[in-house]
Amino acid sequence: MEKQPVLILASSSPRRQELIRMLGLPVRIVVSHADETVEPGTAPDAMVEQLALRKAEAVGRQLRTSGAVSVPSDNAANFGTSTNIQDGEPGIIIGADTIVVLDGTVYGKPIDAEDAFRMLKRLQGAVHQVFTGIACIDQRTGRSTVQSIKTDVTLQALTDEQIRRYVATGEPMDKAGSYAVQGLGSTFVVRVDGDYYSVVGLSLHALSGMLQQFGIAVP
Repeated sequence: MEKQPVLILASSSPRRQELIRMLGLPVRIVVSHADETVEPGTAPDAMVEQLALRKAEAVGRQLRTSGAVSVPSDNAANFGTSTNIQDGEPGIIIGADTIVVLDGTVYGKPIDAEDAFRMLKRLQGAVHQVFTGIACIDQRTGRSTVQSIKTDVTLQALTDEQIRRYVATGEPMDKAGSYAVQGLGSTFVVRVDGDYYSVVGLSLHALSGMLQQFGIAVP
């Protein structure tokens, strides 16, 4: 009987790791360290698709060149008993990327607290778009599929004091657009039109459909 492919998540994001566990499938974590620069003027959907695929491809190269990749010890307990992914083990590598866009301007992760303040000052009281790209690669055959999801998010109007108090919590510092829809940031998210989990960082609906293309059924 052919061994069930393991899902190999090319991400260090705790949010994506938590979401992919919800699928109830075997998962390993390998951080890609991929270059995240893109050509200026790249459309948002193309940008997240490129970056998601690049992250997955980077992990694929790690697996081919090292023969075994260690899973970070702090994740091993949550994602299975094995701490290594062996070269040739059947697996689907999953990369993901998320950006926030308002009026054609792309907002990624802030570089510091002031940058986070500037982002939130711009996004507050407005409707913006969150784009998340997902890429899946069969590490044995190289077959791949890529998809992007767009969701509209409305934030309430905020005072400078409210924004600075939120930034002071530290929550915005590793989030695209400088807010967490699943955290304290939810207190000023008025509306989400579309895929909530895509805003968090990984659309489970889109991913489950993509995995079906590789013969993997989500329980």
